Amino acid sequence: MLSRLVFGFSLLSATMLSHAAFAENPRALQIIVSKEKQSLVVYDGETVIATSKVSSGKAGHTTPGGIFSILAKEKYHESNIYSNAPMPWMQRLTWSGIALHEGVVPNYPASHGCIRLPKAFALSLYRMTEAGAHVIVTDAPVVPERIEDVTLFQPHKPLPSGPLLSDTQLRTSSIRARGKPVEVAMNVTPDNPAIVHDTAPAQPMAPPASYPETADADPNGAPLRILITRRGDRETLMDAQVLLEELGFDTGGSDGFAGPMTRDAIAGFKRWKNLSTKGTLVSAEFIDTLYAAAGQPKPPAGQIMVRQNFKPLFEAAVGIKDPEIALGTHLITADKVDRQDETAEWHAITLPNELPAATMQRLRIKVANEPSVTDSARAALDRIDIPEDIRDRIETTMTDGTSITINDQGLGPDTGNGTDFITITKSQPDTAMVEEVSEKPQATSTRSVIKHRAIGLY
Repeated sequence: MLSRLVFGFSLLSATMLSHAAFAENPRALQIIVSKEKQSLVVYDGETVIATSKVSSGKAGHTTPGGIFSILAKEKYHESNIYSNAPMPWMQRLTWSGIALHEGVVPNYPASHGCIRLPKAFALSLYRMTEAGAHVIVTDAPVVPERIEDVTLFQPHKPLPSGPLLSDTQLRTSSIRARGKPVEVAMNVTPDNPAIVHDTAPAQPMAPPASYPETADADPNGAPLRILITRRGDRETLMDAQVLLEELGFDTGGSDGFAGPMTRDAIAGFKRWKNLSTKGTLVSAEFIDTLYAAAGQPKPPAGQIMVRQNFKPLFEAAVGIKDPEIALGTHLITADKVDRQDETAEWHAITLPNELPAATMQRLRIKVANEPSVTDSARAALDRIDIPEDIRDRIETTMTDGTSITINDQGLGPDTGNGTDFITITKSQPDTAMVEEVSEKPQATSTRSVIKHRAIGLY
């Protein structure tokens, strides 16, 4: 009888070591979900804090793989579209409908896209986590491993108070978030060799009154979320708009989106330079000719973006060595941040991520990266050249749980207002009905629905 009790307790502890007291630092927790194993593991650094079985999305409603964060938590939620299906202890991963929550767990994929948890574990996990905790969804399981590299950020004592990046020029930029622009500050210092933008003596621009003046990150506040990726179509067009404006064309602003005024400006420039107005709007020929006409070198291949509390702080261009080689997809998280001793521990997770041929062609990638966890993450870090002013800004405000996402594909489709940087590693061809995203994502969604790719509630 006693042996049965001991055995039963050991089984219980294998899935229920999940009270926050077991975690040294809840901010640095990472939740890893394996769709192949239908399992969930909670890590504090390299230490396993809790494990559980799960039920993820079934065929036609596949749970997307990638890097997510807990955006909001509700003790009780009802599905907006699946007959008000109950979703207790819900922890939202996207505003388009993916969440962790209590549900039936039959040891195989059975949900409409969410990740179902057993009843007792759902409550325990809910109590353990904080908003912003990372959730990594993969096919095969992955494990965080300790990584040390001279290029990783190390905490510094805060510099004297002053405006954000006060020794640099800033220009406003915007990220489209569900049709609503979000203002950020973008570093355009011409003297920094790692950032090559226009060298015109542009004056710093104050963000609109509707968005606070890109306030400094709180060194004792929420962890920073850092995305290092390739400059994509948005960044390319954003700088093209700046150069077109300097050449006398009216683009209506440098927001990185091809509105009617930007299209007219590009067409006008092409006529001026006898370029074809047919085909791709922002072609390689157009970009080369535009930079030559402006007398400017082309910018580097990379971009760094920083968020805190689900809001943009700033972004800047960064250099990428050997840009024809894929960076891969990595999540690197800081723990034990000691500002006095200026030390921190970092752990890396590398996710398999096969880039489609069309994406590789668009990003001019010729060599796909083969992931090998920390070796692959370290190799990617060593290829990234971050300006010293940006590095100082991060190192004086980073806290436990600060993370770096590295990917090739840029902002994921679910990244927007009220999110961290969401990376989707495998797109899904099928569709499912999901909750509609409101302009205020913290509020409960309405009953109206929209279509997204293979993601849904419950």
